[in-house]
Amino acid sequence: MSNDNIKEVLRRLPYGFYSITSKFGDEENARVLNWMTQVSFEPRLIAIVVQKTSFSYHLIEKGKVFVLNVFNIEDADAVIPITKGRKKNPEKMKNLDYKPGAEIGCPILDDAAAYLECRVRSIQVVGGDHNIVVGEIVGAGVRKPGSAEDTLSLPKIGWIYSG
Repeated sequence: MSNDNIKEVLRRLPYGFYSITSKFGDEENARVLNWMTQVSFEPRLIAIVVQKTSFSYHLIEKGKVFVLNVFNIEDADAVIPITKGRKKNPEKMKNLDYKPGAEIGCPILDDAAAYLECRVRSIQVVGGDHNIVVGEIVGAGVRKPGSAEDTLSLPKIGWIYSG
């Protein structure tokens, strides 16, 4: 038990473990993402929270598109190559299998069980090290059967990105 009750509570929340892909011009990137939620039924909007110093944030800010790639638990190994940032792994896109999405042209990872193609509706500057990106879902695909219980999450692989 920690002496930091805020950290203790934040670490009890079951964060997902996804990948976002982004594109601007000829530049593309993939990175892991944990903070995501649906924020509207009509129109269908999701909010992702992206570190504002990341290369992906730059691409999303300029290109105004992103894809949320969702993985099943058994596909956890497919996410590992995406965990290193662009500075540490500048060639990571060359080692990934993907195709451009039909709606926005953003990369969709071949190993993803499902995906959401999104156009940026707004970016909320919140004054911290991450900002909130709200995207309207303009396309989606399901490639493998599954449910919320099958979806990869941080608790299921024993990682923590909170607190």
